Amino acid sequence: MLDIRHQSTIADYFVICSGESERQLQAVVEHIDENIQHEFGLNPRIEGTARSGWIVLDYHDVVVHVFSSTLRDYYQIERLWGQASPVVVFQ
Repeated sequence: MLDIRHQSTIADYFVICSGESERQLQAVVEHIDENIQHEFGLNPRIEGTARSGWIVLDYHDVVVHVFSSTLRDYYQIERLWGQASPVVVFQ
């Protein structure tokens, strides 16, 4: 999770994660969406598909990027937002 408040006005945080298959990407998106709806009553704007390898869930202040491993390596979004402060990092 990156704190982008000082770099952008589009959101406060980016959450970036990846999966190994279309099925895993879809499961991650469904799990995040179900839990956010249950805990906070929020419905995101969703762009992309598991088939495309990049799904974005926009919760206004928090934007979640779910990548295939291949596209995450290709786009290197963490590097693009290199000035952002990491809040949480899991490997």
